[in-house]
Amino acid sequence: MRRMIRDRCIEPMRRLLRQGVSARELALSVALGLVIGNIPVLGVSTVLCVAIAVRYRLNLAAIQVAQAAMAPTQWLLWLPFLRLGEWLTRSPRLPLTVSAGRALLAAGPGHVTAALGVATLQATLAWLVVAPVAVFALYRLLTPVLARAIAGKVA
Repeated sequence: MRRMIRDRCIEPMRRLLRQGVSARELALSVALGLVIGNIPVLGVSTVLCVAIAVRYRLNLAAIQVAQAAMAPTQWLLWLPFLRLGEWLTRSPRLPLTVSAGRALLAAGPGHVTAALGVATLQATLAWLVVAPVAVFALYRLLTPVLARAIAGKVA
């Protein structure tokens, strides 16, 4: 696990630092990638990161490495985002039990699609509330760390 993190996350970032990318640009790219990588809509984070990187001239490699590293947490954070979305919209909690899943499947594919669609919208609403704060906090945290790394003070 440690080797995978080093090979897929740390080493690509080190190579970017050696290419003259500014600490602020790299911090913003990484912060956006980390947050967008946790969007509760599966399959959109890569395209969204490319669009943002191209539009705002951010480092495409950094944003993609960061968002790809978030694949496991994207799954883990789906439920907390769903519950926050339910709370924000004052909706009843979606029961997530085996028996509730069987009942939903028995109701037919239309009911499954509708329930998952509403759940995804609620989770996305929660992510939209959390995302700006998370990007700001990560950017503020990463900028000095990456500035020191560029200066050669961090191994």
